[in-house]
Amino acid sequence: MELSRRTFFKFAGAAGAAGLAGRPAAAEASAHAPVNTPSVLVDTTRCVGCRGCEAACAEANHLPGPEKPGEETVFESRRKTDVHTYTVVNRATGAKTPEPRFVNTQCMHCLDPACASACLAKALEKTPAGPVVYHPERCLGCRYCMVACQFDVPKFEFEKAAPYIQKCSFCAERQAQGLDPACASVCPTGALTFGRRADLLEEARTRIYQNPGKYVRHVYGETEAGGTNWLYITDVPFEQLGFRTDLGPTSPPELTRTALAAVPLVLTLWPPLLMGLYTFAKRREEASKSGAKEAHHD
Repeated sequence: MELSRRTFFKFAGAAGAAGLAGRPAAAEASAHAPVNTPSVLVDTTRCVGCRGCEAACAEANHLPGPEKPGEETVFESRRKTDVHTYTVVNRATGAKTPEPRFVNTQCMHCLDPACASACLAKALEKTPAGPVVYHPERCLGCRYCMVACQFDVPKFEFEKAAPYIQKCSFCAERQAQGLDPACASVCPTGALTFGRRADLLEEARTRIYQNPGKYVRHVYGETEAGGTNWLYITDVPFEQLGFRTDLGPTSPPELTRTALAAVPLVLTLWPPLLMGLYTFAKRREEASKSGAKEAHHD
């Protein structure tokens, strides 16, 4: 097929557009939120499974009340958050402790959240104050955030004609008013402690080192997926709490930034390379035509 100049530029343009399309928000040099933002330390050895945090969360967010309040049967299966429930309390499975172990689950509010990085419309944002908040007016409904989240947190309102993403906001509005998150404010046993991340990490390590043999020697959320604003200490394996233990210390957005940083270089080199190929192909084509003419005259 004859390679015309028009065909070449159509191909080059398509290649450039494809390269640009591959640059999601993760490729931008995002400024990470300060690491000493407000956070919560969860000590599962102090949680009694009262589910007061569930009720407080529902009230603060104008959601339906907890499922089966006061009933132990709710712990028979592991529950997940949904569009009507932003925080849930589950019982550890297989825990060999004198008393059952419970743990609350909600958005982890990652320091470098994959959901916000994957969002093309910036509907999810890591605020300087710490919470990962959702802007429904910006949402395209692509649900990339659901795919990107390592903790399976964002939930989509499939049953609605005009659906949105729903998740814990870390009570961003309450924090802006100087109040603690609703869940932490009602915990009767001190299982949830609200404070600055650096202070809570120090408190977590102090509890671990002052109680040898009691706690697992790890603060979950300190490094997982680049770190989170929710931190956990426990005396049972984290797998029994339903936590992922395969997450490395590098956030997914950071991994993609390294790869996508090469995109501008590729787009710079691609057009000259294609132009060279075009010139080479054009000359070969002209040489072939010239040779054919000479053979015809002979």
